[in-house]
Amino acid sequence: MFISPEEILETVEMVQSHSLDVRTVTLGLNLAPAAHPDIDVVCDNITRIISSRAADLVPTVRRIESHFGVPIVNVRLATSAISTLLEPALSVGGSIQNDRDAEAAVVAVAAALDQAAADVGVDFIGGFSALVSKGVTSAEDRFLAALPKALASTQRVCSSVCVASTKAGINMDAVARMGEAIKEAAELTAESNGLGCAKLVVFANIPEDNPFMAGGYHGVGEADAVINVGISGPGVVRSVLENHADEPLEKIADLIKRTAFKITRAGELVARTAASDLGVSQGIVDLSLAPTTAPGDSIGDILASIGVTPGAPGTTAALSLLTDAVKKGGAMATSAQGGLSGAFIPISEDLAMQQAVRDGALSLDKLEAMTAVCSVGLDMVIVPGNTPATTLSALIADEMSIGVVNNKTTAVRIIPAPGKVVGDEVEWGGLLGGGPVMAISEFDSSAFIARGGRIPAPLRSLGN
Repeated sequence: MFISPEEILETVEMVQSHSLDVRTVTLGLNLAPAAHPDIDVVCDNITRIISSRAADLVPTVRRIESHFGVPIVNVRLATSAISTLLEPALSVGGSIQNDRDAEAAVVAVAAALDQAAADVGVDFIGGFSALVSKGVTSAEDRFLAALPKALASTQRVCSSVCVASTKAGINMDAVARMGEAIKEAAELTAESNGLGCAKLVVFANIPEDNPFMAGGYHGVGEADAVINVGISGPGVVRSVLENHADEPLEKIADLIKRTAFKITRAGELVARTAASDLGVSQGIVDLSLAPTTAPGDSIGDILASIGVTPGAPGTTAALSLLTDAVKKGGAMATSAQGGLSGAFIPISEDLAMQQAVRDGALSLDKLEAMTAVCSVGLDMVIVPGNTPATTLSALIADEMSIGVVNNKTTAVRIIPAPGKVVGDEVEWGGLLGGGPVMAISEFDSSAFIARGGRIPAPLRSLGN
């Protein structure tokens, strides 16, 4: 791939003036060889694989950052779904039959992952995950039961649980479990305003190569070690649109496409170089525009530049235009697009979205409608601490339905902040940010959740 001098100068300008960065370089690792009936052996194997494969990850990424002059904000790991590794120990007939010992085993594995991530210098490690869109094994059942304690007792471990897919439908038993798990994780981390929930995301149609946290995991179709890169750049898009206030929407779409192309070229270069320097496979570039808490680096500000206050009528249409243009522009810049690829709308990480909530322009219902056209779902949404688990489960079911019916990835990362009520503010700092507690319906959904079972796959699942 040839990079022209003009592109280099444009990239320098985007970095210096408009907050362009590569949001994450994530090394995906196959941990399947770590499986063993003895949990101590599993932990030792995890430590050995990560220390050997990821020892040079952070130094290599920092050299690339210095060489190209493009900030790389995060360096992360994503592993095989850990629940699968624990089958020999936790399944029926496995080496651990006592539920208390099973919980201790899951927490011990989380601790081993946490320490291994710290030892190699990454900020988060994803893959503490379960894939239960159609059913739950006995080992996965025990894994899910211990999940809140595992997240509460670690700093870097992130978890994703896939409860639905277009092919399988929605596992409502798993959806119910996740509402309970979110509540428990919030209560166990009450001193940090439920921070444990920020490391837990529930998916429909989970991608196997997502570099972003908390949803990153290393899928079964991947090579042993793979570099995936997540780009950023909302500030760059916003700055371009501000100079074209009176242009028609097709011109705006074209401007976004051109800008996304340039941003993605930078991500492609970093991905290719990192994979080559580390001697691993080059994976994907995730085309997503990911906001930060920096002023101007916001999806909400892009929507305002297009001409709509976030949450006002027209927001979903403007977000649809943005997401589509980002995908089209990014797809021309790399043949290895993947992950989530679109536009993120995490409330706690986007200053303009937070202000829209405070102003009463953006409600949870409108946010849910917006997720039908963006790349993720209800992300980093803070709700009152007394929200029932069944209400959280019902909200998850709604979001999963959007993903299943539209054959797209959707997800829920929601924080019922203990002791907080609507209008209160929560602050975590860093990339997780903070924001206002949003109102959620107080009407009861418990009878619906109590039915359990499975919502069948839609007719489009028969596409073969």
